[in-house]
Amino acid sequence: MDGANQSSQGNFILLGFSNHPHLERILFVVIFIAYLLTLVGNITIILVCRLDPHLHSPMYFFLTHLSILDLSFTTSSIPQLLYNLSGRDKTISYTGCAIQLFLFLALGGVECLLLAIMAYDRFVAVCKPLHYMVVMNPRLCVVLVSVAWGCGVANSLAMSPVTLHLPRCGRRSVDHFLCEMPALIRMACVDTAAVEGTVFVLAVGIVLLPLAFILVSYGYIIKAVLQIQPAAGRQKASSTCSSHLTVVSLFYGNIIYMYMQPGNSSSQDQGKFLTLFYNIVTPLLNPLIYTLRNKDVKESLKRLLLGDTEVGQE
Repeated sequence: MDGANQSSQGNFILLGFSNHPHLERILFVVIFIAYLLTLVGNITIILVCRLDPHLHSPMYFFLTHLSILDLSFTTSSIPQLLYNLSGRDKTISYTGCAIQLFLFLALGGVECLLLAIMAYDRFVAVCKPLHYMVVMNPRLCVVLVSVAWGCGVANSLAMSPVTLHLPRCGRRSVDHFLCEMPALIRMACVDTAAVEGTVFVLAVGIVLLPLAFILVSYGYIIKAVLQIQPAAGRQKASSTCSSHLTVVSLFYGNIIYMYMQPGNSSSQDQGKFLTLFYNIVTPLLNPLIYTLRNKDVKESLKRLLLGDTEVGQE
């Protein structure tokens, strides 16, 4: 490791799971397989939503963007992790670290906001079904997605430079498998209370406010679903909303635990595995959740794989 320090000035060293060397080969195989499945699953969702005219609706427009986000989110760090797990070289350049941090924060912020937008879409669909296509018109959908991307990027532009410019007094070993903000803040050799306070305030706007909006939206949705008289209609409304709620629970649960605790009090090993969970497991599960629990997506897959005629005969 000392030799790497001398030969890679300006680089960071991602310690990753090096304190558990017996796990590295197992983690490589598991993460590699999970990453391939994530790529296949999310690309399938994107293709199905784009190729099947039956899915050219606001809900699936947002689902397409969620899959694009998941692909980008996991690809921003998992290839680097696989490279580090495959050999002794654990380094990443300063530029690579900065890009990884920026993408991780930006894409995570966009996903928080996109999940809130999807909750609003479900609110309109369930509570105002007769006005759904008028309210959720294509122009509004594009505007909402653009705002989500803009806010996510702006959030990252505010947080990334502050994190990277903290004095580190020559420290270059990042006790993580990626250049994540809490790990980089821990490397600082100065008091980081002000930075952590700024991060917390920004996280309230990008994490807690969208979550509060989601909870309020689903409060109205649950009330409306309970008033639907035919059991079939109630079941259909519940199935489309439960998929989104499952994704929200998986994503927000880990994000809040990692970023909203004072002083980031979770242990470092625990933080690594939690980050790994929402970086690879959540993007892997999202396509499965929306495929297995969504009748429209399953029927579209059948149409594309078997042909319209065969599906119509079922």
